[in-house]
Amino acid sequence: MRGLSRTSLAEVEERFNVVAGSADLGTLSDELFAAADLLDREHGLRRALSDQARPAEQKARTVRALLDGRVSEAAIATVEAAVSAKWSRAGDLADVLERLGVIAAAAEAEGQRKLDEVEDELFRFGRILAANPQLRSALADAGAPETDKRDLLRDLLAEKVAPTTLRLITQVAVHPRGRNLETGLEEFGRLVSQQSQRLVAVVRSAVELSEAQRQRLIAWLRSSYGRDVHLNVEVDKRVLGGFSVRIGDEIIDTTIVGRIEEVRRRLAG
Repeated sequence: MRGLSRTSLAEVEERFNVVAGSADLGTLSDELFAAADLLDREHGLRRALSDQARPAEQKARTVRALLDGRVSEAAIATVEAAVSAKWSRAGDLADVLERLGVIAAAAEAEGQRKLDEVEDELFRFGRILAANPQLRSALADAGAPETDKRDLLRDLLAEKVAPTTLRLITQVAVHPRGRNLETGLEEFGRLVSQQSQRLVAVVRSAVELSEAQRQRLIAWLRSSYGRDVHLNVEVDKRVLGGFSVRIGDEIIDTTIVGRIEEVRRRLAG
């Protein structure tokens, strides 16, 4: 987001934090997702509610008239705050509502002590998609009915993952909003991780790390970055030996393949 939208986001998040404290967070998450989806579908409504020339009070009244009796007061208050703020582009409004929907879901998982579980499950589902092209195609099919995708995910995951995980995966699959599945899962995973203020480290290793190895790596990364770290471990036989760690745009590569590539680059240079 640009500067104006970042400032508005901070203001809306402050209001959201106030109303979310006493709300049913799972319900609030669903309602904010629905509001974002509504704005994506109804372009005229999105333009009207993001029009900076219209008074904020007028836009807030429009929201209340549209949503009153259909969603919770917490959702209405959040959407009112969002439409009253100023955004760099019209699309930022729906982006912010979806973002807050993810944060509400993550807060619910944190209250249930399932935040680690949700982070792991989002990452693992991304690996499942990579290994199952047919499943990925079914979920990425823009022409498939929304109910079919929801039913497919419920049948696959309802008894295997946390409710928050299913909620987030369903949002990405049913309402991609211009993203592919992998990008959506990574984006939601980062927001979930931010709920606990931890860095996410994606580790590629030829073999699964033992619990002792995981804890040593976490301790080393924590001391290096000064923050708690959540590990997502991807087993990849192509790395041959060692491991690589990606945190944001930074990569620490100790794999044999990585060393060979480094030698090649030096020789080529």
